[in-house]
Amino acid sequence: MTMRLYLWQRATAALMAPLVLLHIAVIFYATHRGMTAADILARTHGSIMWASYYGLFVAAASIHAAIGVRNVLVEWSPLSDRRAGQFAIVSGSLLAALGARAVFAVVLS
Repeated sequence: MTMRLYLWQRATAALMAPLVLLHIAVIFYATHRGMTAADILARTHGSIMWASYYGLFVAAASIHAAIGVRNVLVEWSPLSDRRAGQFAIVSGSLLAALGARAVFAVVLS
């Protein structure tokens, strides 16, 4: 189990690295162009590409963070591996739900 989680966390980190770089590049582009939030939302509205991009970002970040939370709880709290795993699943699910809500707001607003 631990090796599988290790591999999942490393895979999501490898996936997130270019996603973060592209996200930062888009932020620089938008700010240098003087774009407002309304301008950005107008460009992302209804875009399957942006929904897919940020949906993938949210999925990877949620999985990555949940595994990290589990590892911290196992090492630093009195929780058992099972309880730490349950807490991690709940926190990862909450992150995924909040992230999905944000993606929908950006693409469907």
